[in-house]
Amino acid sequence: MTGLARWCYRNRWIVVGVWLGVLILTSAVAAVTGNKYRDDFNLPGTDTQRAFDLLTAEFPQQAGDFDQIVIHTRTGKVTDPEVKRAEEAMLQNVRALPHIVAMSSPYSPAGAFQISRDQRTAFATIEFDTLANAIPKSAIQKVIDTAETGSSGRVQVALGGQGIEYIKQPSTLVSEIAGGLAAAVILFLAFGSWRGMVLPLVTAVVALGIAAAVIGIVSNVMSVAKFTEQLAALMGLGVGVDYALFIVSRHRNNLMHGMDVEESVIASVDTSGRAVVFAGAAVSFALLGLMLLGISFLVGVSLGAVMTVILTMLASLTLLPAMLSFMGRKILGRKLLRQLESSGPTGSHVSGGWLTWARRVERRPLLLAVVAFLVIVFVGLPAFTMRLGSSDAGNDPKGWTTRQAYDLLSDGFAPGFNGPLIVAASLDGAGDNAADLAKLHDAIRSTPGVLAVTDPIPSQNGQAATMTAITYNAPQDAETYSLVHKLRSTVIPRAIAGSSVKTAYIGGSTAAFVDFSHVLSTKLPLFVGVVVLAAFLLLMVAFRSLVIPLTASIMNILAALASFGLMVFVFQQGHLGSIFAVGRPGPIDSFIPVMLFAILFGLSMDYQVFLVSRMHEEWIHTKDNSRSVIVGQTETGRVITAAAGIMMVVFLAFVFTGQRQVGEFGLGLFGAVLLDAYVLRTVLVPAAMHAFGDANWWLPGWLDRILPHVSIDPPSSTDHVEVILDDE
Repeated sequence: MTGLARWCYRNRWIVVGVWLGVLILTSAVAAVTGNKYRDDFNLPGTDTQRAFDLLTAEFPQQAGDFDQIVIHTRTGKVTDPEVKRAEEAMLQNVRALPHIVAMSSPYSPAGAFQISRDQRTAFATIEFDTLANAIPKSAIQKVIDTAETGSSGRVQVALGGQGIEYIKQPSTLVSEIAGGLAAAVILFLAFGSWRGMVLPLVTAVVALGIAAAVIGIVSNVMSVAKFTEQLAALMGLGVGVDYALFIVSRHRNNLMHGMDVEESVIASVDTSGRAVVFAGAAVSFALLGLMLLGISFLVGVSLGAVMTVILTMLASLTLLPAMLSFMGRKILGRKLLRQLESSGPTGSHVSGGWLTWARRVERRPLLLAVVAFLVIVFVGLPAFTMRLGSSDAGNDPKGWTTRQAYDLLSDGFAPGFNGPLIVAASLDGAGDNAADLAKLHDAIRSTPGVLAVTDPIPSQNGQAATMTAITYNAPQDAETYSLVHKLRSTVIPRAIAGSSVKTAYIGGSTAAFVDFSHVLSTKLPLFVGVVVLAAFLLLMVAFRSLVIPLTASIMNILAALASFGLMVFVFQQGHLGSIFAVGRPGPIDSFIPVMLFAILFGLSMDYQVFLVSRMHEEWIHTKDNSRSVIVGQTETGRVITAAAGIMMVVFLAFVFTGQRQVGEFGLGLFGAVLLDAYVLRTVLVPAAMHAFGDANWWLPGWLDRILPHVSIDPPSSTDHVEVILDDE
């Protein structure tokens, strides 16, 4: 680390030039190639995938996404001649657009069921020639613009469906700017210097800019979910500023202790920089663990997040030392510079509020540990009622056309019209297919919870048939999920037994999310186990201890529990929903807890590594556990809480984007960092380490001999500053 830091310091122009060159190059390439973000829900071995494959093979013209154009009259009826004439013209214009292969109009002879009983609401179904994520956004926007020409003072037109939802996502730019500004304010208050404020932000922004460009480029050659860029921005700002903050804080302390600027930068990278490497590695391992789930949807997301973390880590280790060399001692700010010039180096005296608090934790470790533990458990209690699923358009903000279409369909027909179930049946070609299909149709129609079933439509070769089932309840409701399981497990097998219908699958977007939730829940234990084990091994190698990685794993699980509890409290139970612009309550999107656990486990390691590495450094030199814990907590407390404050405001800014999934991430991360930094690392971890005493640093000799020696601490004691606690 010393060699890298020294080279970057002495070759600052080259380092800055390379980073800026890479930023410009990747941004230019991204501008030329564009991006093709798409949500690829490939679920091998599930009914949804089998239904999709069957429909693609036998009904290629029906393999595209279906969207709805909803027409609602504020006065009169949709069948009034004036309304009918205007809306039919609008629908004909939509039908003529590219990528539209079919349309079922409520004004056609077969469209009577597409008009509500009060005749004030009707809907037309449009079919695209492929999945929405493979259609240019401009083509879908043209559909929206053309359909909205049917709106008037008397008529409201709204659109819903996967294609419309795909492009009606608001930009997170405002949240990114708000989070960056808030982070700047906290950095300025922490450092009292605009230079100290700017450097962490510049480091994070440069790394994030490169990451965003590369993710966009990669989306052209592999499946990358459409919210990956927002997640990368959320993580890049939070993690990037934190990593730089750790190093800059150590550098400023070194300068105040009398170090030369160059040696201070090198020492900071060789100490705090090592902590950054281990923290970044922990985050990356946790995110890469998502690939164990075998779900294509999560591969691109995890790679994008890992890329962002690695780039921010590299920027902190290379670009930051180069920029610090330009700043010299001015990084201290005017106040500290005057103090240094007038009074000389401050030495290694430690005093103030953090020392007072550390002593208090030392005196009452068990009491404070119990209180902190109860706080975490209380916040995490709602997590035990978590229901995984998929939010639907009913959770969108009220001003969105997708939410308006959803509400109009729910009021005029039934909530189930927003997420019909697609039945795909395979036939053996022998016997009376029509009678057997009618039996299947009637069995599904008579199942409680099913509102209506369309007549079976056979394929051209007679080897398959499809029908659509409309449910009473909304796509995200628990009753709909139970209905899908019942149809698959009992209703359909009984109806097709001994008939010419070989198999029948339930597909469609609603069924896809049922299968997605099931796949994730069954693989979750393996994923959690791998992530926890990887983090345990990293910490064991770093600190040569069994107790520290064990307690860290438990603490990180507690932080994740509290995060899930807060997320369920707001998004699922609906508390404080108006404050956080949640829309209406609904299930937690099934992939959120898995990804959130990976991110949280990694972010928690940031604070754990930074805190315990300082304790470990002191332990190596003093072999006094109590003193090591106090010194570590006192010297890192201010930085950890400042870093946490930055992360919290960045994450909280993303809650108000109007995107439910990004909001779930933002709130979950906000709650986890809040409790992690201000409860776990400030109270529970030091209290536990005081209680365990010297056992914190115990490792069996045989295990010590076989483990690789990769230390977070600098390899020599030349950079260690002897600390004097002012209350001793």
